[in-house]
Amino acid sequence: MSDTTPPTPPVPPVPPPAPDAVVPPQPNPYAPPAAQPNPYAQPVPYAQPAPYGAAGYAYAPRTNTLAIVGFVLSFFVSVAGIICSHIALGQIKRTGEGGRGLALAGVIIGYVITGFWVLYFVVIIVVIAIAASQGYSNYSG
Repeated sequence: MSDTTPPTPPVPPVPPPAPDAVVPPQPNPYAPPAAQPNPYAQPVPYAQPAPYGAAGYAYAPRTNTLAIVGFVLSFFVSVAGIICSHIALGQIKRTGEGGRGLALAGVIIGYVITGFWVLYFVVIIVVIAIAASQGYSNYSG
């Protein structure tokens, strides 16, 4: 018997993956434990693997700045709020940005406040007209 072991055959090198091959993303070792995939979870049938580097969460669309401005202005200068909110609704429809609810709220609040101001001035004018038609005067003469 000899003390030498038989030579092992050389291991062939592993070829690199094809450029179009889908490589599953590896878990981030620095992520908090809740963000790690659950090793005990049941596999979802018919689920498509996420492409390499795919984001885990979808981002909300940007909020239209004019919708925010129109909403704020509708409380202070209601006519300007109505105009800005209508322009924002057109931009949101064209670009797909977020903020449609703010723009609608700006339009509605602007119209309601404008309606209250118009009603207030109409009541004031009617009261002045009724007082003027009474013919009462403090002046003696």
